[in-house]
Amino acid sequence: MSRSIRHAHEPSATDTLVDIEDDYLKPQANGKAQFKTQEERQTNCPPVIPPTNLSRTLVLCFDGTGDSFDADNSNVVQFSSLLKKGDKAQQLVYYQSGVGTYVAPKTVSPTTSKALQVLDMMFAWNLDAHIMDGYEFLMQNYQSGDRICIFGFSRGAYTARCLAGMLHKVGLLTADNKQQVPFAYKMYTRVDEVGWAQATDFKRSFCLDVPIEFVGVWDTVDSVGAVVDRRLPFLTSSKVIKTFRHAVALEEHSAKFQANLWNEPTPEEEELGQVRPCPSTNPESKARPMSEHLEERQKTDVKEVWFAGCHCDVGGGSVVNYTRHSLARISLRWMVRECFAAESGIMFDANRLRDIGMNPATLYPVVLQRPPPADCSISTIQAPIWHNKGTAEGESQSILLSSLKYLLPLWYKHNNAVHHHETHHVEPFLSEEDEEVKDVHSPKYDQLDNKRGWWLLESVFLPMRDAGYDRITHWRVNLGRPRVIPKPKEGKKLYVHRSVKMRMALVDPKTKKNYMPASLTAAVSPWLRKGDMIEWVD
Repeated sequence: MSRSIRHAHEPSATDTLVDIEDDYLKPQANGKAQFKTQEERQTNCPPVIPPTNLSRTLVLCFDGTGDSFDADNSNVVQFSSLLKKGDKAQQLVYYQSGVGTYVAPKTVSPTTSKALQVLDMMFAWNLDAHIMDGYEFLMQNYQSGDRICIFGFSRGAYTARCLAGMLHKVGLLTADNKQQVPFAYKMYTRVDEVGWAQATDFKRSFCLDVPIEFVGVWDTVDSVGAVVDRRLPFLTSSKVIKTFRHAVALEEHSAKFQANLWNEPTPEEEELGQVRPCPSTNPESKARPMSEHLEERQKTDVKEVWFAGCHCDVGGGSVVNYTRHSLARISLRWMVRECFAAESGIMFDANRLRDIGMNPATLYPVVLQRPPPADCSISTIQAPIWHNKGTAEGESQSILLSSLKYLLPLWYKHNNAVHHHETHHVEPFLSEEDEEVKDVHSPKYDQLDNKRGWWLLESVFLPMRDAGYDRITHWRVNLGRPRVIPKPKEGKKLYVHRSVKMRMALVDPKTKKNYMPASLTAAVSPWLRKGDMIEWVD
């Protein structure tokens, strides 16, 4: 169950000194306990929260296409920087740079190496290696009782979800079985009837059935190759995931960045994990669960929340490092709060949380309900400022790479363009609500506005999938169309972050009208005509 979220001045009647640490309660004359004020809790907040865990946490972070530690880091890097490191008995952190960043062997020239990275972005030919590398980290480090938490952005989110799918389908090999990893991956990728049967038998023979505590992703894209598409099993759902959180961009509208949303497992996927009786067993016996874990699993706790901005405004990387305010900070803080609310066991550095505008005392030992949004004193959203930077590398590029940059603007971004937003000196932290107001006013960075090369892909017929389908459902010329949000299931509403509502009260500098994401209009998502279909979340 997820941790409850409540006001500090309204402790639950069932709370006891066993439930909450003494340092966060103050005794009263009537013998009851009362929550301390935020200031009192801030003073006593431990340097790492939670300070200790009964079980170890393994955190894997997968960056987006062309993303690595650089001048404009994504939320994956930012999130990784918040985590406690240095105590292997409590937490291990694994970071992997994105598709298109794997460097060729040293015998290859720098120009050839760069060309191979570009081709990797086009055809995603290293996707298999990305997934297997994460799998090997878990294989070598997992111990019984460990909590597995996986995060990713863009195509790194795709990789993260494929890794979860691989763990679901074939399980986790025990340590020092590196030679078996390619076979396990082959079993995972096979989707024919023989492949399903072999995967189940492989899992029973060689692997552990491991649960995944938490999967948190920013704007998963629906394809991993800029030119050639890749599709793998259990991408859209996985029964082994306990908690799934997804921050989705409302305003991304490029053809190759269609959103990949959660879908319930198919009947075939539901049955996977039921192994057939061995020949030596009673022939009347029925399929049995792979392990006790499978019997105990509950339905995945899924929450997908839509945020203002385009792809990199939600997943990070649209502004240079140390920019004090940006749209990406909103979804980053939301993801951190969800980690605490789900009691994921992930350990954070309290001081680093303050750097992103969060008060650790509002997250631990209980996640406090957020107060209403602060008032916006400025009525207009800031306009983006694009700055191109000339580099020696850029000036000496070959004709081949110079032409490829127009086909692959994401690669070009990391070599010749940085989006500058006004940077700020470090200011005293006031409250998360004040930080949120400034972030809400931050500009949106739309790649189709600045990278005209993307319009080549917008102007040709490309395969598309309707939400909920793994197969291609139609072909179309995208022409920058907004994302169509699928209608929620019966009785459900669309989760939209409250910062979007705050932004809707501001003037868009491009249209000179009040901000309104096209995807939230009935013209794009017709089911919204019904009204009262949006739930604003904190």
